[in-house]
Amino acid sequence: QVQLVESGGGLVQAGGSLRLSCAASGRTFSPYSMGWFRQAPGKEREFVAAITWSGGSTYYANSVKGRFTISRDNAKNTVYLQMNNLKPEDTAVYYCAGSPRTFYISIREQQYDYWGQGTQVTVSS
Repeated sequence: QVQLVESGGGLVQAGGSLRLSCAASGRTFSPYSMGWFRQAPGKEREFVAAITWSGGSTYYANSVKGRFTISRDNAKNTVYLQMNNLKPEDTAVYYCAGSPRTFYISIREQQYDYWGQGTQVTVSS
């Protein structure tokens, strides 16, 4: 079992930056590829970014490409989402998730076994 806890959310003005963190505990973190998803009010949860176990491959939703960066530090059992040039449409609850597909990028919710509780990001215009 892996427990995931997100942090770093908050209120920021449009154009600002935030860095989300997702700390893992329990079973070893390293074999898991990781992803970030988000859910805005009244909308379905959507994929944001993913990273493989080694960190060698990353993938982004078109809506965040060039503005967000996913990274991980396996020694600290932590994955990060650096969010720059934030827009009001980025407002959502952000979730990190862990997938046993160690060497592959996963973009579908069904490919993830473990989820955090979420952290709120609000971007004001």
